[in-house]
Amino acid sequence: MITKGNSELRAVSGLSSDEERDIINFLQGAVYCWCKNRKDEWFSLRDLMGGENYYWNDTPMIKLWEKHHNLGKDDPVIEAGKDGGWILKKVIANDKRKFETKEEDMIRKYKWIQ
Repeated sequence: MITKGNSELRAVSGLSSDEERDIINFLQGAVYCWCKNRKDEWFSLRDLMGGENYYWNDTPMIKLWEKHHNLGKDDPVIEAGKDGGWILKKVIANDKRKFETKEEDMIRKYKWIQ
């Protein structure tokens, strides 16, 4: 749950309920791993899902890129990242643990506080 900071949520369209559920479960696992291994550090979607596999091949996240690619977006990576950020915020908001959030460097960041 978000206890400090902006808690506004937005729905992401264009996914089946199964696809969204798979992405939520995948991101929840990533959040658990981050909190276990980097307890006092801020994180963002970029920290969890960026780097070598930023196209998200072979993960449930690829459905976001495919959606924007199929819509003919100029940069499906950026658009998929925005959608992924909103889904991550939903995951954090529904988590039983407490998180703080802030906007920094034009992205939303989170930190587990309890």
